[in-house]
Amino acid sequence: MGAWGRKVAEATAELLGYKLVWREVINQAALRAGVPEVALAAIDEFGFMGIKPREEDLQAYHRAVRQIMEELVREGRVVIIGRAGQCILADNPRVFHIRVIAPIEVRISRVAEEQKMPPEQARILIERSDRFRQDYLKRFYHANIDDPTLYDLVLNTHRIDIRCAAHLIESLVRNHEAESSPGDFHLGL
Repeated sequence: MGAWGRKVAEATAELLGYKLVWREVINQAALRAGVPEVALAAIDEFGFMGIKPREEDLQAYHRAVRQIMEELVREGRVVIIGRAGQCILADNPRVFHIRVIAPIEVRISRVAEEQKMPPEQARILIERSDRFRQDYLKRFYHANIDDPTLYDLVLNTHRIDIRCAAHLIESLVRNHEAESSPGDFHLGL
């Protein structure tokens, strides 16, 4: 939150002419697994709704997320935002994993401005969002979100603007496309 990962993903998808997928994965997985309350819980990263799905429903949901991500990669030319793609698709040589970061104070400033809220409230939202993401990866994938080996590239949007970040990623993909078949590479941000 506040690092502008979604904005970088959108700009990158536009440059590459790739399909952008974000929360659609949650909805598709919940429908496929027959557990709509899991979709609500996944979207509710701040826990405001207090939804606590059953463990077997969570497992069914995570199997469906994996299937959907693998299907998206087979279809090709896709940028997937979040949903633990760096873990789910870790062994897929056709996928680049990109992490977009920014210092906490920069993120607070951005979120406060975008959401029209005091910086203290923005900090609380960011800390909750960060904790949710850390806990999610740890609980379901036994991974540390800060492990640099989960990513092929880490971009700091405090020093690199959105367009530049998108162009760096585009260059990475185009370089690899030149060495293989076009559309063989996919992005997880």
